[in-house]
Amino acid sequence: MINEEKNQNEIADSKCEECKNEDDSVKQNLILIGYKVCNSCKISKTIFPI
Repeated sequence: MINEEKNQNEIADSKCEECKNEDDSVKQNLILIGYKVCNSCKISKTIFPI
């Protein structure tokens, strides 16, 4: 039961808030910039900040 709960938390932590895709870069960006976004969404927000 604990493993299932931990697995659900990992899936939730690796899901991008913008595009809703799972990516490993979401965890890294959450630690670095404080937002749950993947690298492609981060780049697009940097280039087109609307």
